[in-house]
Amino acid sequence: MSLPDRRLTPARPDLAAETLRGVIEAPRYVVGAPKIVFDGSGDLRRAPVPDAPLETEALHGEIFTVYDTDEEGWSWGQLERDSYVGFMPSKALTSDLAAPTHRVAVLRSFLYGGPSIKLPPMAALSLGSRLTIIGTKDQFAITHRGHFVIADHLVPVGACETDFVTIAERFIGIPYFWGGKTSLGLDCSGLVQVSLDAAGIAAPRDTDLQENAVGNSMPVSPDLSGLKRGDLVFWKGHVGIMRDAATLLHASGHQMLVVSEPLQVATDRILAKGAGPITSVRRIFP
Repeated sequence: MSLPDRRLTPARPDLAAETLRGVIEAPRYVVGAPKIVFDGSGDLRRAPVPDAPLETEALHGEIFTVYDTDEEGWSWGQLERDSYVGFMPSKALTSDLAAPTHRVAVLRSFLYGGPSIKLPPMAALSLGSRLTIIGTKDQFAITHRGHFVIADHLVPVGACETDFVTIAERFIGIPYFWGGKTSLGLDCSGLVQVSLDAAGIAAPRDTDLQENAVGNSMPVSPDLSGLKRGDLVFWKGHVGIMRDAATLLHASGHQMLVVSEPLQVATDRILAKGAGPITSVRRIFP
């Protein structure tokens, strides 16, 4: 019997989510309290210390269900969007929940305390961040908290991109950052997750989870033929997006950037580094 995936299971030796009662044994079960990420992004870490490994980042407006808090300012819980579990700074969260109406559609925008671009920004909002908009003033959209963001940088939450690859292409040149998913830096699976989200396609956070959940499996030809734009190519611990039949777009730990390069070049390099051959191809579009 396989053990529950710690990344996706809100259970610790001392407690578990109430929803796991009867599934996992725990000394106590807790009904979580949903909160929302108010900072531009929130770091989700493996342990409640600032230098613990970064598991992922939560964007502004993401819901985080809190099951425990400590006196050092950490909240332990689970993200709603991709079910990832970990520790987040409590100061990044607020209980002021409201249903989002819009999302950020540009790589990065700013949240202001008033209707002026001369004011110091309160937060930097990355592509995919969610906001609740209640009105407009001049060039600004007004959030339900009375904050301001450039209206042209937003689209309704239900407005989906038709080609998620165009979103991924905007990140070319952005630094590689393990666990990241903002325009300041992101990793290979973060690039895939954020780009698919803009097209209304939900995806897990990590490469191995994406390989088993996103799109449909396609045969891998020895000569790498038959691929098309939007196909996801997986290696052990890595994923990239095809821009066309021969060009791969990916957040590369070799170049430490989001790059576009010939698939064959990337495949040869990855194989030479000992990561192995392509493990699968997943087709998003029929």
